[in-house]
Amino acid sequence: MFEGFETGRVRLDEATIAVRHGGEGPPVVLLHGHPRTSATWHRVAPLLVRRGFTVVCPDLRGYGRSTGPAPTADHAGYSKRAVAGDVVEVMRSLGHTRFALAGHDRGGAVALRLALDHPGAVSRVALIDCLPVSEHLSRITAEFATQWWHWFFFAQPDIPERVINADPDSWYRGDPRSMGRENHDEWRAATRNPDVVRAMLEDYRAGLTLDRRHEEEDRAAGTRIRCPALILWSLRDDLEDLYGNPVEIWRRWATDVRGHGIDAGHHVAEEAPEALASSLGDFFAGRHG
Repeated sequence: MFEGFETGRVRLDEATIAVRHGGEGPPVVLLHGHPRTSATWHRVAPLLVRRGFTVVCPDLRGYGRSTGPAPTADHAGYSKRAVAGDVVEVMRSLGHTRFALAGHDRGGAVALRLALDHPGAVSRVALIDCLPVSEHLSRITAEFATQWWHWFFFAQPDIPERVINADPDSWYRGDPRSMGRENHDEWRAATRNPDVVRAMLEDYRAGLTLDRRHEEEDRAAGTRIRCPALILWSLRDDLEDLYGNPVEIWRRWATDVRGHGIDAGHHVAEEAPEALASSLGDFFAGRHG
């Protein structure tokens, strides 16, 4: 995977972030979702390098090979605000103060927070298979609670760790044929690590508490994404089924929004890398209508 990319670790005050980076040209950051690692981008990142971008793929704080702080009662160490700060510092360490950004799933929540908290750092943002946490929670239905029950299970204290770590291979299911063997092996090693599992759960616990509150404060203050935003969603996932066109919801959060669906299941970077890289490459180059 990631032929021609460099790998390393960036030590920050609260976290150590594992990062892959390669290519030459305008910088682009790709943020993975749950329960993946940066390896989920192994088919997309080289395509963007060929299109003339520098591509940076970090493991989010606590995920994969990155580490984070010990959990606290308020979950602040795993808030999207803290994780977004990691990304800014990692990019500065690589010599980039302004960059384009894409986030998938939980990485999309980090990308939203980064664009709101650090508007000067983000030139364009792509938000994939996600909505703001507060938008989900304001639209809770029986269908949402049934399909997305894991949000509320993960938020429980201690119980999810005991259940998941008893048999992580059964809990986290993945197909090495569709994921790619190296991606699968890296992801499987991460999900077998109880510290990673705990950090991933803290991500969700922060989501229902601090992250929601931060988003509600932004809405009350009228804070919006200032840069162009691209909304992408997987047509064989359930986001459109639950909410209709996600672009309409994102217009509440950004002034310059466009988007479309991609024919794929939830892990679009692994299932439809060419279509995703094409959409991201056009958008980051300023050619997306």
